[in-house]
Amino acid sequence: MFAVPDNTIALTEKPVLRHPVRVALEFAADRDRWRHLLRYDPDERFSALVESRDDEEIWLLGWLPGQQTDLHDHGSSVGAFTVVSGHLAETVARRSPEGRAVTELHALSAGQSRVFGPGYVHQVRNDGPDPAISVHVYRSGGRVMRPYHLDPVTGPIRD
Repeated sequence: MFAVPDNTIALTEKPVLRHPVRVALEFAADRDRWRHLLRYDPDERFSALVESRDDEEIWLLGWLPGQQTDLHDHGSSVGAFTVVSGHLAETVARRSPEGRAVTELHALSAGQSRVFGPGYVHQVRNDGPDPAISVHVYRSGGRVMRPYHLDPVTGPIRD
């Protein structure tokens, strides 16, 4: 055990220094912050801006079964997303050091998160039988989605 000196001052937390996964988990747990925004659209994946502050945006997404993004990256943005309910699948596409196409599939359920940054190419989809909800945090560039296609030999190519 250790003693904290009487003159110790706790500094105010700076939200921009918090890891994006921590922010996504905080918002995912606080349904009162976004419950009123949630919708499902049968024609396309639903999204709504929950909060924008400094250099950070928090988005809510509603996914019906079969809905998905195209293969994309987020430009210079860094961030994370957390599954609130349901199940999502993420396919990450990259080029191996040998120059070959590599894809990785990640199955995600409620409470699980993924992190992304510049050059991170992925596709997210709801392959499950039930609707899904996710919270996404974007920093340093906002919610940019640049399209890619996957060359089966060399990997992701920006459109």
